[in-house]
Parts: sequence; structure tokens; C-alpha cells
Amino acid sequence: MKTRETSLRRRGGLCAALFLAAFGLVRAAPAGAAPLPNDACMDCHEFVPAAKRAKGDEFNPAVQVIHAANLAGSVHGKLSCVDCHASVKDLPHDDKLPAAQCASCHGRETAQYAASIHGVSHQMGASSAATCVSCHGDPHGIVPVKQLDSPVFKLNLPETCARCHSDPALIAAYHLPAHTADFYRDSIHGRALLKMGLIIAPSCNDCHGVHDIKRDVDQSSRTNHANIAKTCGQCHTGIEDTYNQSVHGALLAKGDPHGPVCIDCHTAHGIQDPASRNFKAASDEVCGRCHADRLAHYRETYHGKAMALGRPNVASDVAACYDCHGDHNIFPIKDPRSKLSAAHILGTCRECHPGVGPKFTEYRPHADPRDATHYPALHRVFVAMTTLLICVFTAFGLHTLLWIVRSVYLYLNDTKTFREAKVRATADEEQYTRFTPFERFLHLMVVTSFLLLVLTGMPLKFYYTGWARWIFGMLGGADVARALHRFGAIITFTYFGLHLASLAATLWRNRAALRDPATGRLSLRRAWGAAFSPDSMMPSTRDWRDFVAHQKWFFGKGPHPQFDRWTYWERFDYFAVFWGIFIIGASGLVMWFPGFFTRFLPGWVINIALLLHSDEALLAAGFIFTFHFFNTHFRIEKFPMDTVIFSGRISKTELIHERKLWYDRLVAANRLDAHRVKDDWEGSKRIARTVGFMFFGLGLLLLGLIIYAMVSRLNH
Repeated sequence: MKTRETSLRRRGGLCAALFLAAFGLVRAAPAGAAPLPNDACMDCHEFVPAAKRAKGDEFNPAVQVIHAANLAGSVHGKLSCVDCHASVKDLPHDDKLPAAQCASCHGRETAQYAASIHGVSHQMGASSAATCVSCHGDPHGIVPVKQLDSPVFKLNLPETCARCHSDPALIAAYHLPAHTADFYRDSIHGRALLKMGLIIAPSCNDCHGVHDIKRDVDQSSRTNHANIAKTCGQCHTGIEDTYNQSVHGALLAKGDPHGPVCIDCHTAHGIQDPASRNFKAASDEVCGRCHADRLAHYRETYHGKAMALGRPNVASDVAACYDCHGDHNIFPIKDPRSKLSAAHILGTCRECHPGVGPKFTEYRPHADPRDATHYPALHRVFVAMTTLLICVFTAFGLHTLLWIVRSVYLYLNDTKTFREAKVRATADEEQYTRFTPFERFLHLMVVTSFLLLVLTGMPLKFYYTGWARWIFGMLGGADVARALHRFGAIITFTYFGLHLASLAATLWRNRAALRDPATGRLSLRRAWGAAFSPDSMMPSTRDWRDFVAHQKWFFGKGPHPQFDRWTYWERFDYFAVFWGIFIIGASGLVMWFPGFFTRFLPGWVINIALLLHSDEALLAAGFIFTFHFFNTHFRIEKFPMDTVIFSGRISKTELIHERKLWYDRLVAANRLDAHRVKDDWEGSKRIARTVGFMFFGLGLLLLGLIIYAMVSRLNH
């Protein structure tokens, strides 16, 4: 009968069982009888392979199938079915049974689960919240937690939790944090556990708990803000002790909700290796969440700019916040334990700058140049440089605008004359030397070094732009850019030294003309005359008269002035280079060799040097790429480019039109033939123009990027 009963149950399931019961072939267990044996349950629920089934013997889909081998090998293998399904008193049972009574054996765990976020969610009607089965797997095949194939074995637990916490539908429905499983897999904890197999590495339950998982707003939760340090301290005991003594730990002990804890700096699931460069690159932003004002001024230092310009996973070898302040051991500066206390600050600085002296420690990495109270010297320099920038750009901007308006007016009213003059100047074969080969060589050094300095320096000033990061990325990072910048500085000092040497040589060659013929001694009158002669670059009263006459011409109140060998704007450009090299060069050397200069100067001189270097560089770049380019190339009569600095020659037509006073002096002194061109230009003309346009185009591109960066900063 049992075989016939089993066959019928498997073919017809519960309906067949009810039919047999109706005819008394299956009897209910009388009251007080022994519990139903497992065999009786397995008559319906045991899985039989297809090969052993009789023809037409199929499972009822409404019946839960149980693999006898799995049940026998599980932790519940020695239990009776009714130990868990206590509501089953006889067979056949109801279609829908209450959930298995886990609490009969696991009372403590069940109580913890009931108070957990999962249990509470179930009580509130969230049917998708995790249950015992969700984590432990098939209840008829549950294996010990420490068994390798257990869903809650430490190596398998992240994947088990991810089944819910990576489900987009559940994440959206219950507002769960997204990508937590992915973050964990890529974290230092996840890599140690899942890739290296180190089961001592923390898994989900080590931080969140097992059956007692609660929301982080719950004060008893392991991930509650007040408990985070203790939770992490389960593994990081020494670090927890250090943190508890720090300024951050003190805030937490006071119950201050703003006191940062482990996950504020390291994040919760995406914890990186603190030794990685990517961690260092991101650490400043982390500190800036609480210390925004300090971060803003740190960003204006070389350390901050280079860090911001670092490529992903490649942080430059520059100081981050924790290099100076410490990491878990941050203390107030007045605390003797602080890395920045009077007793320790020099040692802290020497970690990156070996050999520096005590004055170096007076450098202010968070100095605000607008704060006159705390940084008076820096503030005065800031005001002076800002005033200089505004005055220069305003004055020359107005000068250039007036020149453009006047030139366009004349061009529109006399186009034919202009074109004929342009053709004559270009076709004129009578050429005279204006710049010697040595002067042209020096100018080539000026152009190449200046563009290199701007290309590697301006990204630091405008570190917050995408183009600045792109340029540093193309160059190979902050270290390469720094080396190239210093190479450009060496070229600058070289051409400046060569020019001074050439001036000294000229004075030596003409020393006889500076002496009084009667006495043979140096004549101050002759020296003064030579210094302020038309051939000298020294400004004179003639320049002022030319300037006034030029302004009158702008407004149509006088004729175009006749210039000599040098114009007033060319002399300004010339001495602007002297000024720029002095300011930029001196400040650059202070930043290049801070340890040397702070042996006899206070450390805050570095702050001033950075401000001077940055603002003067902006002034130089802006002036060259706008006003100098206009004076030399943008003028209608010179557009698109004046090649005189490459060829060194000027046609007779241009010489008479632009520098008639010089032409007249040469003719009067019978020296015109001495300036007549004797070298070949046509052979190198195309190459020189190509190089010139490359320099010219790069300068305009950099100008556009600078303007964009300044406008974008104003908008923010």
C-alpha cells in the first residue's frame, strides 16, 4: 500500500493524498501520539530522479521538493520535520504552512533578528527584507557557517549580501546605498578577503553585525556615528587608542556629531590602502569637507596645486594634509604631542625638506593674502601686485583700444592707399639690418623660454580648470612640469646674462668715446649723452613727447608721430623684461631653494615669493599675448605677423614710414650703407615664418585658456 500511496502522491500530490485519507487509507496521528516520522513527510516531498520515476510519475509543482541527501548532510539532518514545522500535526497538512519555527532552537538569534533592520522591515510589511533563508540558503540544506559552501561563510558572505544590496529594484524601493558591493570588492578589505583569501579581513558582518544589523541612526547600531571607532577598533586596536586621544576622538567623546570618525576619512565600503597614491590625492578633499577655509588656502600653495593636478592614481610627491598634521594622531598645535608643536615642527618639515633650518618653519601653508590682521606683509604685497595688474592692463588696454579704433577708421576711409603702401613695403628689395644675428638669437631664446614657462606655470595658477589638468597629464605630471619649468628658468637666466655681457662688451668697445679728449678721463656729460642717445634703450624725454603726439593722432588731433630707432612702447617692453626677470627670477629662486634662503630670511618670505611669482607671471603672460602681440603683429599694417625679429631686416619703405628719424640720422651720419643687408633671407624665410606662426599660435591659445580660467573663476 505504501508504494501505491507514494505513487499516487507523486502523481496527484495533495489531491490524491486527500482521496486516500477520505477512504481511510491514511490515518491521522492520534492525540498524544509520537511526532510524525520524517519518512511520512518525505513520501510527498522527497526528490526522486527522473530515471527512477515510473511512467507518468510527476511532481506536483505546489509541493516543495526536498533532496534527502542535502537534508541528511545539513545541520538539521538529525531533526524531525515537525521540530521546525510544529504546526503540522497530521497528514495531509494544509496547503499553506506557517514559517518554520527557527526560534525553537535559535531563540537568541531570532530575538536579535526581530529587532534588526531586516526584522523590523518585515514587521512593517516589507516582504523583500532578508529572512533566515535569504542569508543561510535552503532551510533543508543549511550547512555549518564555517563550511566552505555555506552562503554565510566569510568568503561567500559579500556575495550573499550583494544579492539584495546590488538589486536595482530593491535599492530604488528602499532607498539603499548604491554600489556598496562594488565598492567593497575594490576596497582594501574586499581585495584582502576575496582576492587574497585572508579570512581575517573584515566582511559585512564584522562591521554591521550578524543577526542584529540595525540602521546607523540607531544608537545601538555598530555603524552608528558614536560607535564607528569601536567597531573599527575590533581589528585596528592600536589605531583606535591613538584616535581616541586625538582632537577628533576628543570631539567624539564629547558627543559632538561633527567629530569625524573612521568612515568620514576612509569611507565605509570603498576603503583604500592608505599607502596608495590615489588615497593621498583624495585625502585633501576629505579634510576639506570640514576644513573648507583651510583647504582653499592650501590649494593656493604649490603642494595643493600639484596635488589637484595629479592624474588618477598618480599623486605627486608633495605634502598632503596628513603629512603635516598627522593622520590618527592629530592634536592641537599647542599640544606637545602635535607634529606641528614647537618641539616637533622642524622635524615634520624635514621629513620632506631635509636640512632646512628653524626659520623655514615660519612658512604659512594656509596664509590668506586678504587677511591684513594675521598676514600684514603678505597682504601689502597682494594689494601692491593687484594694483599693478589693474593699472597696467587698464592703461595699455585703453592705449590698444584707441589705436585699434584709429587704425580701422583710417583703413576704412583710405583702403587703396593702405594696400598700395603694404605692397610697396613687401616688394621693396632695398633692405636694412635692424637686428643683428646675436639679437635675433637672444629673442629666440626669449620666445622659447617664455612659452615653456607659461605652458608649465599657468596650469599651476589655474589648477582648477580641466585644461590645466590636461596639460599636466600630457607633460607627464607635476614632477615633469616642474623640471621643464626650471629648465625654462635656466634659459631665461642664460639669455639675460648674455645680454648683460653684450652691453658690457659694447661699453668696453666704445670706452674711448666716453672719455674727455682733453683729460682722457671718463666724462659724465659724454656718458650721460651715450646713455640717453636715440640708439640707447634708456627712456628719455623724447619718449614722452612721442607718447603725447601718438595720443593726439589717436583722436585725429595731430599727424602720426615720426619715431627714431626705438619707440616708447618698445622701450617699455624692454624694461618690462628687466622688471619681470628681477621679480619672477628672484621669487622663483626662493621657491626653488627655500632651504637656502630661509637660513637668513623668515619662512613667510616663501609665501610672498609665491604671490609675487604668480601675479607677475600673469602680468607678463597677459601683457605679451595681448599688448605686445598687438603692437608687433596685430596692427593692420603688420598683420598677420611682423617677421623682422626673425629676418633682422626692414625694407627702406617701412624704415622711412615708421622710423624716419632713425633713417635721417643714418643718412646724415653717412652710416646707412653700414646697415644695408648683406645676408640671404629668402632661403630661410618660409622656415622662420612657420616657426613664428607656431609661437604666435601657441601664445594666442594660452591667452584664450587664461581668459577662460579667469572668467570661470569669477562665475564660481
